Amino acid sequence: MPQPSNSIQPSRHGDFYFGNLAALAGLTAVAFFILGYHPGLEDDSFYLAAIKRDLNPFLFSHDADFFRLQFQATIFDKLIAFSARFSHLPVAWVVLLWQIVAIFCVLLGCWRVARRCFKQPEAQWGATILIATLLTLPLPGIALALADQYLHPRTLATAAILAAIVAVLDRKLWLAATLLAIAFAIHAIMASLGISFCAFLWWLVRKEAKLPQSARAIFTVMPLGWLFEPASDAWRQAAATRGFYFLTRWHWYEWMGVFAPLLLLFIFRRFVKSHNAPADGPALLPITDSLIRYGIFQMVVGLAIMLPPSFERLRPFEPMRYLHLLYFLFFLLVGGLLGRSILDRRLYRWILLFVPLGAGMFYAQRQMYPASPHLEMPWTSPRNLWLEAFAWIQQNTPTDALFALDPHYEILPGEDQHGFRALAERSALADYEKDAGMAARVPPLAPRWLKEVTALNGWQKFSAADFVRLKNDLGVNWILLSREDSEFADPNPNGMTCPYANADVRVCHIY
Repeated sequence: MPQPSNSIQPSRHGDFYFGNLAALAGLTAVAFFILGYHPGLEDDSFYLAAIKRDLNPFLFSHDADFFRLQFQATIFDKLIAFSARFSHLPVAWVVLLWQIVAIFCVLLGCWRVARRCFKQPEAQWGATILIATLLTLPLPGIALALADQYLHPRTLATAAILAAIVAVLDRKLWLAATLLAIAFAIHAIMASLGISFCAFLWWLVRKEAKLPQSARAIFTVMPLGWLFEPASDAWRQAAATRGFYFLTRWHWYEWMGVFAPLLLLFIFRRFVKSHNAPADGPALLPITDSLIRYGIFQMVVGLAIMLPPSFERLRPFEPMRYLHLLYFLFFLLVGGLLGRSILDRRLYRWILLFVPLGAGMFYAQRQMYPASPHLEMPWTSPRNLWLEAFAWIQQNTPTDALFALDPHYEILPGEDQHGFRALAERSALADYEKDAGMAARVPPLAPRWLKEVTALNGWQKFSAADFVRLKNDLGVNWILLSREDSEFADPNPNGMTCPYANADVRVCHIY
């Protein structure tokens, strides 16, 4: 069927041709294996806890505000919880399936964009396979990778943004507006950056197409509200724990990561224009030009927001995270160029490039979480001793229990950055590693966060009397001790009984 004249669409096989989808499904399995799977890790201590509370409102009766307040602005946790209710599957299975779907949709979006940038299948698959291999790649300065080892709304939002880019290229502006609205409902910050890029792209590819009023509204939506209220000392202490909020603390190589891709994109653009190969699709130059404009514009906006002290309350919006989409599309273009110009149809070249690259990414991922299985699947028992303790707590302590534990527990040996709330399903006093970030994003939480982490100062030297103080002052009735704590060796410290212990962790009840 002929395509409309005002469209940039490939003509050979549809985007959803069965053979292509099957190949993408296989590539998703490979990407999932390289990436690893660690539910409850890092930010998932909030997301997974929110999903579980949506399903069981009796959970987290003491500390739900540490995720509830921010998550009022997203449908992510409600969507996953609805999926669990509708399917009648355990949460662990639902989250795993959504993670696989999210990775598939991201790779599908990459491949669809590549089809509009390159005519040769080798270039299209080179672009997609490179992204699949590099999903674990950490990005400079912004504490992000291309994708996470757990279900994160950023991955779903990225998939929607990629689909919106395809819709803009195809001049389906109503569809693009709808997809960007969905992305915004899932992850507002990432969607705002996607809207910025799509606006540049639409400006370059438009002819007589008019932007729908709904799309115009979406392109201008930005969350406001409490942003310009004076910052409290508690908020400043919480924000100070997020090094990427402060550009003056960035290392030289992080700044190189800001400017290098723009320079390489300029070189890439000159190369494409001077070597206008028949294998290049009509979208290649518009995508490249839009990416350069987007990168320069968002860099200026990011610097204008992050550097002046008067805009400190805007820092939690992390405008420098524009680098996520910039690098995503940059590597997609690089992969396409490799497939077109170097890999061609010579199998040995694909093997020589992607097998060592995939193995290296896999090895780096394993080194990040050495005490945990690479794939923490629902049907396996925890092999991490901390997670064994979390599982025991979930099954053997009251739902309304309030725990205290080392405020730096996520970085202790053997813990591997797993979140207590999400996996133990119990309330806990605020921690220093993750809750500080939430207090920085939601300033009303900052005084509570500061009060609780201050009460835990000197934790590893706490005695039984200090634990009793936590009970009297803050209502703590359970304690999680690690082998770094002075009281760990005592099987039953004064005023407590400890019904569970392993080589790394001891669980004690204050009576």
